[in-house]
Amino acid sequence: MSKYKRVLVKLSGEALKDDSSKQIFAKETLDKVSDAIKRMVDKKVQVCIVVGAGNIWRGKLGKEIGIETATADYMGMLGTIINALALQAAIEKKDMTCRVLSAIKADEVSEPYIRRRAIRHLEKNRVVIFAGGTGNPYFTTDTTASLRAKECNCDAILMAKNNVDGVMTSDPRINKDAKLIKNLTYLDLLKQELGVMDQTAVSLLRNSKIETRVFNMNNIENFDKVIEGQDIGTTIKD
Repeated sequence: MSKYKRVLVKLSGEALKDDSSKQIFAKETLDKVSDAIKRMVDKKVQVCIVVGAGNIWRGKLGKEIGIETATADYMGMLGTIINALALQAAIEKKDMTCRVLSAIKADEVSEPYIRRRAIRHLEKNRVVIFAGGTGNPYFTTDTTASLRAKECNCDAILMAKNNVDGVMTSDPRINKDAKLIKNLTYLDLLKQELGVMDQTAVSLLRNSKIETRVFNMNNIENFDKVIEGQDIGTTIKD
């Protein structure tokens, strides 16, 4: 039985890329994500998604080549629309209905983000992908995830990580002795600056009933375990 009725899945854009071929998408990853979404939908869980654009565009590159921050952020927002369309195609191949709602006008390929419309899609068991960030520069997709989760009354944010089991005491790529932290509060995140999400995103989630679950997406069964409330990865709540 599912612990959560409605969840928001947060995916990094970098998790979608194919490192071996240097392409922005890996078919295997798109298939894995869409399979995970289907497993949740089949269990009557309402699913929405926020995806980053790190596989296409990084703001750091904008600074290096002299593009002002606001423009670089808008470029990133456009990148999230590309990723949302790729995810939509993968999800629809699994016989699910999926809608892309964008905070930036892109009427030919998406619907405009309207809160009540998004909730209505979810109530009809359609998968909803939120694209275009918040529609404003200077805000990350982590903040978008927190904002949309609150607006759409989600029970949890599922932060699906690539090859990382949860929140660690330090970067496991640098420190092999890094240990998994099982439980945290949002205040812990602010104080310890663990880098799970930016401080604006964390602040939005404080004093809410939304749980954030951080776990390894490489094992597709972890999605099942998380929505069933099993003790895997890291659980963050007030």
